Amino acid sequence: MIKLKPRIAVYPGTFDPVTMGHQDIIQRAAKQFDLLIVAVLNNISKNPLFSLEERMELLRTVTRDIPNIEVDSFRDLTANYVRQKGAQVIVRGIRSVTDFEYELQLASTNHKLNPDAETIFMMTNPVYSYLSSSMVKEIAHFEGEVVDLVAPEVEAALRSKVNAKRGGSTMKS
Repeated sequence: MIKLKPRIAVYPGTFDPVTMGHQDIIQRAAKQFDLLIVAVLNNISKNPLFSLEERMELLRTVTRDIPNIEVDSFRDLTANYVRQKGAQVIVRGIRSVTDFEYELQLASTNHKLNPDAETIFMMTNPVYSYLSSSMVKEIAHFEGEVVDLVAPEVEAALRSKVNAKRGGSTMKS
């Protein structure tokens, strides 16, 4: 009997915060692989709203019902991280043609650095095609509704974080 190598994919991102668009890609990608590693980039050049640990915990919370998910973090080139994890695939979500141009450049670079890993692009559900973490943070900052944009646990964490940054004023529920 031939033992097949597990199909492992990495879905890298900042996830600051994880949105319904991210969750859509995670749920769909998890069905395609034996293990999907959702890898939170610890990018020192960005100034995220949520700490690395908070982003990882929110991801664990919203993916708790998906058995083949591992949440991890990395501070390296994606190509190196993928090699280290023994993954064969990098998953990237695409919302628009504009995303495709950027993602194609990333995929080409990752392929140059790690020819053993393929990048697959998953089209975001059209319901979330406009959605980004940056947009969610901006809406929350100006007390807009984020109910349909993030999971309830993420909404609560976002409201708490934005409220703390404001010095304790209340946001609309």
